[in-house]
Amino acid sequence: MNLLRAIWAFRGFILSSVKREFQSKYRNSLLGATWMIINPLAMIAVYTVIFSQLMRSRLPGVDGAFAYSIYLCAGVLTWGFFSEIVGRAQNVFIENANLIKKLSFPRLCLPIIVVLNAGLNFSIIFALFIVFLVSSGNFPGWVFLGVVPVLLVQAAFSIGLGMTLGVLNVFFRDVGQFFGIVLQFWFWLTPIVYPANVLPEGMRRFLAYNPMALLVDAYQKILVYSQWPDWSRLIPVLVLSLLLCVLGAYLFRKHAGDMVDEL
Repeated sequence: MNLLRAIWAFRGFILSSVKREFQSKYRNSLLGATWMIINPLAMIAVYTVIFSQLMRSRLPGVDGAFAYSIYLCAGVLTWGFFSEIVGRAQNVFIENANLIKKLSFPRLCLPIIVVLNAGLNFSIIFALFIVFLVSSGNFPGWVFLGVVPVLLVQAAFSIGLGMTLGVLNVFFRDVGQFFGIVLQFWFWLTPIVYPANVLPEGMRRFLAYNPMALLVDAYQKILVYSQWPDWSRLIPVLVLSLLLCVLGAYLFRKHAGDMVDEL
């Protein structure tokens, strides 16, 4: 509780850091924050034109002209949210070493800033994706509300994993380098650009042990097939997410003092 009160006391610092980082991305840019809209629009347009029109890609059980582009966007956008949180969280203490040494503030503010920044970026991109779904007549209706709990589980999994890696990366710098390679393999071992049914039966069984495969499948069920996901399949991911958050918090509290010396 003391930690939560301390973080609440520094909410101004957290919000100003998020605002400053968002503004710094587009400083000295003529179009400014407009690029936040142009880039995802371009991505959605490319996926729609190339995969839905030129390649005439189709998914089993779905006849819509934009089915594959929605399938692809559902996976790529949510994977981007995950990889941004984990990628930045694993380096957050190293990148803010000078700030940690010079100022006294709850160090957990830094992972919170990472999540809020990633959430802001994702919200803008995902809002444009929703506009595309509505305008193309592919909005899933009330089933869309299922995105909220899936997103919360994903955020918990991402920050739990990111914080754990962030503490370890302070003491073992190879962790960050190695996990960058892991992320590349992890992406292609998750059915994002291909449907799971193209995999051999033996490989499909291993998807149950891939947390991101289960999360991405839940998004695709909602956004592509307009179906509620199988919530029972997400229970192991939720348990793993909570365990990672506890582990990350434990490592942080145990080694907070040592991290300052190491940095």
